Amino acid sequence: MDVRKRQPIGIELVKKGIVTEKEIERALNYQREHPDKKIGEILHILELCDSTTLINAIGDIIGVKGIVLKSEDIKINVLEYISLEIALKNKIIPFEVEGAKIKVCFADTTNTRNMENIRLLMLNRGLIMESYVTFSGIIENILKSLGGSSKNNAKMSLVGQEGTMTALLDEIIRNAMDKRASDIHIEPLENEVRVRFRIDGELITEARVSKDRQSQLIGRLKAISNMHQEKQESQDGRILLYDDYNIRVSSQKNIYGEKFVLRLLKKDSDIRNIFELGYPGTEKELHRSVNKRNSVTVIAAPTGEGKTTTLYSIIDLLNRPEVNITTIEDPVEIRIEGLNQIEIDNKSTFSGSLRTVLRQDPDIILVGEIRDNETAEIAMQAGQTGHYVLSTIHTIDAIEVITRLRKIGISNYDIASTLATTISQRLVRRLCPKCKIEREFTQEEKEIITSLGEKYNVDFKLQGAKTYDAIGCPYCNNTGYYERIGIFEILDITDDLKELIMNNASSIEIRKKALEGKYRPLLIDGIHKVINGITNLKELNNKILIF
Repeated sequence: MDVRKRQPIGIELVKKGIVTEKEIERALNYQREHPDKKIGEILHILELCDSTTLINAIGDIIGVKGIVLKSEDIKINVLEYISLEIALKNKIIPFEVEGAKIKVCFADTTNTRNMENIRLLMLNRGLIMESYVTFSGIIENILKSLGGSSKNNAKMSLVGQEGTMTALLDEIIRNAMDKRASDIHIEPLENEVRVRFRIDGELITEARVSKDRQSQLIGRLKAISNMHQEKQESQDGRILLYDDYNIRVSSQKNIYGEKFVLRLLKKDSDIRNIFELGYPGTEKELHRSVNKRNSVTVIAAPTGEGKTTTLYSIIDLLNRPEVNITTIEDPVEIRIEGLNQIEIDNKSTFSGSLRTVLRQDPDIILVGEIRDNETAEIAMQAGQTGHYVLSTIHTIDAIEVITRLRKIGISNYDIASTLATTISQRLVRRLCPKCKIEREFTQEEKEIITSLGEKYNVDFKLQGAKTYDAIGCPYCNNTGYYERIGIFEILDITDDLKELIMNNASSIEIRKKALEGKYRPLLIDGIHKVINGITNLKELNNKILIF
C-alpha cells in the first residue's frame, strides 16, 4: 500500500502517536530487505501497533476511510461487479452496496488514474463509488480465496462457471493435495457454496462456487464417494480415485443443503521419527517411558492434534522381527511392513477385535482409541497379562487421563497397577523458514516467560535469545507458518503417583506430586520451542492460552 504524502508516512504516524521512532526504524530495516513493501504495510505485518488504529490513522493522512477488511465485511458477490483480472491488477475489492452507492477497498490510493477507472466502471453500472483503504496483504488473501492468483496473471480457477463438474471437483481435490491440506470443507451457504481447506490446522477459504451449481457438485461428490444420491442425511463414504490418497467423506445436512468434509489420508506415508515430531528428551528417556511390558501407555489430545502420528512413530521404534505387534485401527491410515493391522468396520468393534487379538499371541497391541468401558477394561487386562498396550484417549492433558479412565469405570487398582505412561500433545504451527524475521523478545514477552519459568522451576536461559515474527510469503500461502510440530508433556507413573491413585487422590493432588518430579506441562515444551525459533509466543498462545 502506497501512502506517501508531503512528509514520509512514518513521520506522520509518529506525530500522531501511533508508533514510536524506534518502531519506524525497525520497519525501515525490514523495508531494506523487502523494498516492495510500504511502511504502513510493514507496520501491519510486524504487528507494531493495533491494525485498526493504524489503518484509521493512515486513512486520516491520505483522506480516505481506513478499514481492516474481513471476509464477513464482504456483503456482495464480488465477481458480479468486477472481474477477477481487474481486481488482481488493481488490488481492489468492492465489498458492499447501499442503495446507489458501492464501497470499494483499495490497497493503493495514490494511483489516481486507476481509481478513476474503477470509479467510471462502477458508474457505468449505475453505482457511485465510495473509496476505502486497507492493507495490501489483506486484499491479496481475500482475492486468493476467490480463486485468484496473487500475481498479475488472473486465473479463473475453482470459481469458474465453465467446464464439467467432474473437472471442477477434481481441481478442488488436487489443489488441496498440492497445498498439503488435511481436510476439504464443502459448505452450502445461502447464496453460494464455500470451499475451505484445513492447512496446518487452520481453515482457509479457497474458493466459492455459484449456488446454481450446488446440486451438480453434491451429485458428483456422492457418486465418487459411493453414497446414496437420494438421501439427504448423514452418510459416510470414501473416494478411491487417487493413487496416493485414501479420502474419507462425511456428509451432514444443514439449512442450505448438505455439507461435506473430505479427510485426505496419504497412502504409504513415511513414518517420521518421533524426535522429528518434536518429542522432547533423549532416546534413552523415551525407551524408558514407552518400552514396558505388563503395562499401558495412553496418548491424550483433542481430535486433530497428531495422536495417531505419534502412535505410529512409537510403534515404528518398537517394531523388530522378534516382536509380534498387532494394531486395531479405525481406519488403518498407514500400512507398516511387519505389523498385523486390523481395520474396524461396521461389523466389528475395538473391544471385540481386542478380545480376538489376545488369542493371537501378541507382544505389543495398538488400540486406536479407548472409547468406552469395555475397551478400556480389556486393554487394562491385556496390560496385566504380559502385553504392552498403546492407545489414545480424548482428554485435555496427561494428568486428566487418570480422571477420564476413572469416569469410564476403570478401578483405581487397575489404573495404578497397569498405567505406565501418559503423554499429552498439541500441534503448533512452525514458522515459515523462508520469511520469518528475527527480533529481540519484548520486555512483556520476557516477563511472561520468566514468570512461567519461576512457577514451574525451569530456567529458560533468555540471555541473548531471539524470537521471530511470522510474515507470510508464497511458500507458506502468506500465513507465515509452514507445517506443524508437536509440543508434549510426559507423565511417568511413579510409585508415589501409584499410591495417590490407589488412595483416590484428586487430579490436583496428583499434579502437585508429579510437578515435584520430572513432569512439566505442555506450555514448558512450547516455550522451549519458541526460544529455539521453531514457533512464536503468539502461535503458542493460540493453541494453549498462556497470557
